[in-house]
Amino acid sequence: MGKALRVAVITGAAQGIGKRIAEVLAERGYSLALSDLRAPLDTLRAVRERGAEAIEVLGDISEETVVAKFATQVRTRWGRADVLVNNAGISFIAPAETLSGAEYRRVLEVNLVAPFLLAKAFGTMMLAQRSGSIINVASVAGLVGVADRAAYNASKHGLIGLTRTLAAEWGGRGVRVNAVCPGWVKTEMDVADQAGGRLYRRGHHRPGAYGAIRFTRRYRQGDHLSGRSAGERLRQRTRTCCRRRLDRRWKLGIAAASPSLIHQRFSPFQPGGHSATR
Repeated sequence: MGKALRVAVITGAAQGIGKRIAEVLAERGYSLALSDLRAPLDTLRAVRERGAEAIEVLGDISEETVVAKFATQVRTRWGRADVLVNNAGISFIAPAETLSGAEYRRVLEVNLVAPFLLAKAFGTMMLAQRSGSIINVASVAGLVGVADRAAYNASKHGLIGLTRTLAAEWGGRGVRVNAVCPGWVKTEMDVADQAGGRLYRRGHHRPGAYGAIRFTRRYRQGDHLSGRSAGERLRQRTRTCCRRRLDRRWKLGIAAASPSLIHQRFSPFQPGGHSATR
């Protein structure tokens, strides 16, 4: 008997973290639906080299009609969706007093409204099949405040709240919803902002590399875990050994733990998976 069909939907798949997630899931035997504003040609090539079946769906996922079309294409092609990774996002670095309402709303549309629309569209499919996993890529900036990122921080705090709400609604119906809360990861998305080390000042750590993202072994406590974020796990696991160090950083306004502190060996992509950091 052949392997059971498993389908993963990934947004922001053209580069960076989304590309790496697609590669990992391709290696694990998933068929992939990849979404971005531009054609994810490098990602398609990489996952097909790993033997995965993959399609691309282009468009602005903050538009409800685009998301509906995306879900229809996946349903028509495979008839199911097992994993949704809400990875797409944008940053906007500016003092709060200089932000316009339009700029603020645009960040919320992409980082918060789009994940809801996608969770609604693909979560409906998962609820019908009584199984599925939704992973929202949030941020440490969704747990604490970071200067000059009012819109981004608000969107990620909101995404964690959405994660908890959907987990409460859908966890008992077979659909797990979790968030990952990575520290600052140097990707193409904000390379212009990071150029020349302009942001390496007090309150910011040097970024981790997305190539170091690891989704590893199955979490041992069954299939029911839902509604958790990696940042919560980070605080629990480091409270005893790192309390003084973290407290000192937070008092100084440092928002992101160092990459060595945020790595965890849990996978939301396996049955019973929990959350992972990047």
